[in-house]
Amino acid sequence: SLPTTMTKLLIPTLLLALPLCAADVKFKKLRLSNEFWCEGAHFADFDQDGNNDICAGPFVWWGPDFKERSAYNAPKPDRNKPLTDEDYGPNHAKFIEAAPDFKGKAQDPLGYSDYFLTYTYDFNSDGKMDILVFSWPGDITAWYENPGKRTTEAWKRHIVFDVTDNESPQLGDMDGDGKPELICHTGGRLGYASLDWSNLDAKATYHAIAKPDIKRYFRYTHGYGFGDINGDKRPDILDKDGWREQPATPSEEWVFHPVPFAPEGARGGSQMQVYDVNGDGRNDVLTSWDAHGYGFAYYEQQADGSFVTHQILGEKPEDSPHGVKFTQTHATTMADIDGDGVLDLITGKRYWAHGPNKDAEPGAPAVLYWFQIKRDGKGGADLVPHEIDNDSGVGTQVTAGDVNKDGKQDVLVGNKKGVFLFVQE
Repeated sequence: SLPTTMTKLLIPTLLLALPLCAADVKFKKLRLSNEFWCEGAHFADFDQDGNNDICAGPFVWWGPDFKERSAYNAPKPDRNKPLTDEDYGPNHAKFIEAAPDFKGKAQDPLGYSDYFLTYTYDFNSDGKMDILVFSWPGDITAWYENPGKRTTEAWKRHIVFDVTDNESPQLGDMDGDGKPELICHTGGRLGYASLDWSNLDAKATYHAIAKPDIKRYFRYTHGYGFGDINGDKRPDILDKDGWREQPATPSEEWVFHPVPFAPEGARGGSQMQVYDVNGDGRNDVLTSWDAHGYGFAYYEQQADGSFVTHQILGEKPEDSPHGVKFTQTHATTMADIDGDGVLDLITGKRYWAHGPNKDAEPGAPAVLYWFQIKRDGKGGADLVPHEIDNDSGVGTQVTAGDVNKDGKQDVLVGNKKGVFLFVQE
C-alpha cells in the first residue's frame, strides 16, 4: 500500500529494477545554492525539454545540470510586514506576482523564508507542471502558472487560500477524485481545502471536520497527516493527539479516535506518514514527536485498532535500536530508496529553525538520513538508518523522487544551508 493516495500525483512512476543492498545505495551531493531561499523544494520538467528542473524559493534551476536559474516570482522584502507602495513602487502588486528580473539578496539565516513548502502539479490541466507554494503558516497559499518554456515573462499567480495554518501543510487527494486538496487547518478548525477546478481563480473551499479549538490549532501548530487508518479506502486526518475518521458521507464532525502519537508535553512533529510498515495489511503511523526537539517513532496498528509504539530516535543514542541520535526532525517523506518494493522513510535535522541558540542541539551536524524498512515476514519490521549527508539536513519539507530519470529515487532539500540535490548513484 502507499503512504497516501497522493503518492501517484507527487512522485514520478518508478522504473522496475532489482533491489539494491542498502550498502550499495550511495548519493552524489549537488549544491545548487549556499544561500537561504526556502525551507522546501520540488521538481518537474517545466520547460518541457525532457529534463526535470528544480523549484526552490523564487527560482527555477534548469536541468539537467541545474547551473542556470530563473526567477518565476519574488519574495516579500520583509515577510513580517504587509506590502506597501514603498516596497516596490506603485506596481508592487504586479511585481510580487512574478518578478523575472528578481536579483534580490537571499534571506538571513537568522530569519525566515516566505517559501515554507513547495509542490508541483498541473493545476490547469494544460500539460505543463505548475508550482504551488505554502508561503508561511497563517499566510497565503498560491500556485504559479507555468508558461511552458524558459522565459523572462512572469508566471501568473493564483491565490487559492488566504490563511493556511500548521507548519506541515501538504497536498493530498481527500475525496478520491484524483486531484489534490490542501491538507491544512485554519481558524482553529481541522480539515482540508478543495480547489474549484472549474474556476482556478476562485478561492478554495474549506471543509472543517471538528469544532474550533484555537488554543490547540493555531498558525504554528506542529504535526499533520492523512491516510487510511481503518482500511475503509477513505483518507483520515491525523495530528499528534489521534486521528479523525472520514465518514462515508460528508460531515462537519468526524469521529475522533484519541491516540497519543507523541509523549505528553511534546510539541508535535512534522508530516505524519501513514504506511503499512510491517506488511500485515494494516496501516501504521510514522511521526516525529517534536519538530524542534527529540524523538521519532513508528506506531504499529494492532488488529483491535490500538497502536504499539516503536521508538526510532530519542534524547540518547541508546534510545534508538541502532544507536542513532539527531534532533529537530521537521520534515519527513517516504520513497522506495533501495528498490525492494517497500517504501522507506526519509528525514533529517532542520538546521537553525530558530537560529543558533534555540531548540535542541542547534549546533549539531545537519544530517539527512534514509531509514530502510526491513520486514521480517512474521509481522515485525526494523527501520535501519543510513546517513545520506551530514551538512545539509532538512527544512520544513524534504522531497524524494526520480529527478534525473534513471529509475532510482533522489532526495531534494532547501533550508538555511542552501539548496541541495542528492542523486542516487
